[in-house]
Amino acid sequence: MQVMDALGDPVRRRLVELLADGERSAGQLATAVGAEFGISQPAASRHLRVLREAGVVDSVPQGAVRLYSVRPEAVDEVEAWARRVRRFWDGHLDALETEIARGARMRRRHDDD
Repeated sequence: MQVMDALGDPVRRRLVELLADGERSAGQLATAVGAEFGISQPAASRHLRVLREAGVVDSVPQGAVRLYSVRPEAVDEVEAWARRVRRFWDGHLDALETEIARGARMRRRHDDD
């Protein structure tokens, strides 16, 4: 599974949002998304596994817990995708703005007649 595929699920996106502030334990993450989405700890763990296998997060054992963090490479991949999409829309929105301005000028001319 690719990064964008893994982020297609709202629970997994929320897990990444929670990790944006720094490392968290699997238990902390499961508690947070469990309360918000009404899912069990095992379900949250499955979501974390999907994120880990897709390369979105890293996990390291620390004593009896696993600490999760976001992989910078995954964020870079999402940002690169967003830049590509933005270039597409910026061009289309610029053209739309031009057409709106042209229409406004034509209406003013028509109203002045």
